[in-house]
Amino acid sequence: MDPAAAINFHYEDIALGAEFETAAHIVTQADIAAFAEVTRDHHPLHIDAAYARSQGFPAVIGHGLFGLSLMEGLKSELKLYEETSVASLGWDEVRFKAPIIAGDRLRVRFRFVEKRPTKNPGRGIVIEALDLINQRDEVVTAARHISLILTRQAGRDATAAP
Repeated sequence: MDPAAAINFHYEDIALGAEFETAAHIVTQADIAAFAEVTRDHHPLHIDAAYARSQGFPAVIGHGLFGLSLMEGLKSELKLYEETSVASLGWDEVRFKAPIIAGDRLRVRFRFVEKRPTKNPGRGIVIEALDLINQRDEVVTAARHISLILTRQAGRDATAAP
């Protein structure tokens, strides 16, 4: 599917099986340090290269939640739900499969795997299966994301309001 044609999906626009891939982000040491600072998670795996090497890693590693956050950020750059997202309802089946190292070039590949209406005709639930992939095509993080999305009915109701 052409990402340029996929801006502001409503629930009805979601085609199960449709796949997308985001632009890449090169992780820096500063990214990892900033995430450690903002989350107050200063575990030595994330801030001390010597300690990380002593545990078998080539350098400090990014937090697992950094990868999950990056997945959402990269996906949001596609603007799929720029004006139609109501809320993120959660993440399921999150797996940290490989370390994130400064210098990794990460991108997200995902597909729509499930959708269902809600009791509110103006909203629907969409589930995506996502992989955060490095420059060696290794999945470093895998997850399922649940979103609450506006329907076209909600858009019609909004424009009909006085």
